Amino acid sequence: MNWRSIRAIVRKDLRVVFQNKGVSIPLIVLPVLVLGVMPGLAALVPRFQDLPGAGLTEIGDFVQRLPSGLRAELAGYNEAQTLIVVLLVYLLAPMYLVLPLMVASVIAADSFAGEKERKTMEALLYTPTTDGELLLAKMLSAWLPALGIAWGGFILYGIVVNAAAWSTMGRIFFPNTMWVILALWVAPAIAGMGLGTTVLVSARAETFQEAYQVGAIVVLPIVLMVVGQATGVMYLSTWLVGLVGLVLWAVDVVLLWVGGRKFRRTELATRM
Repeated sequence: MNWRSIRAIVRKDLRVVFQNKGVSIPLIVLPVLVLGVMPGLAALVPRFQDLPGAGLTEIGDFVQRLPSGLRAELAGYNEAQTLIVVLLVYLLAPMYLVLPLMVASVIAADSFAGEKERKTMEALLYTPTTDGELLLAKMLSAWLPALGIAWGGFILYGIVVNAAAWSTMGRIFFPNTMWVILALWVAPAIAGMGLGTTVLVSARAETFQEAYQVGAIVVLPIVLMVVGQATGVMYLSTWLVGLVGLVLWAVDVVLLWVGGRKFRRTELATRM
């Protein structure tokens, strides 16, 4: 394995990404909004429950529609604390997964389609690497930043929600075990699924926008999680999160295997 060439490709790709404002700005702004501003505002919701027309007195009815396992976990909280925990620990959890998925997909979409647009594909194909090493380098270029944002965002989210909800909760309540598994087990896996899918699409797409739009279909599982929790059909328990991560890692292995079999630089050369 030619790790020197792999590291050189990864460094070059990351430098290009952070120099491209159209790619780098969303990678900075979205994590701040989703993991900083959004949970900070959500933590203030109980303060407005007595306002006319606020409609927050129905939280009890909403809790009764939740799965029995989640109701048991919320049994020791008062109404305001229950609202905080439901919003910040459970309902916003799938939104956290959007970030590593988005980061990996955006950078992966730029991996090959961006090389074509910048007319640098020929130089890339002549690098002293095998097809497998080139594919690995391109995947690492997207996966490592996704991990950095996922784990950095996890820390930011914890600081914001504990600080913003302190007056209601009176203690540090985040993270729980489910969130630790979500950050350390599921986030890397979902980033791998996003980049694995998008790299394969990007290698055949002509432009960055085309590659990103086609690869964005992988966000559908997260949408289903959001809908499932909002309707009370399911909730992200510890065992379910662990199982989701296991399934995602299995998908990653399949994508890596398929990518390794299908990826050929000779095909890229014919598409330039």
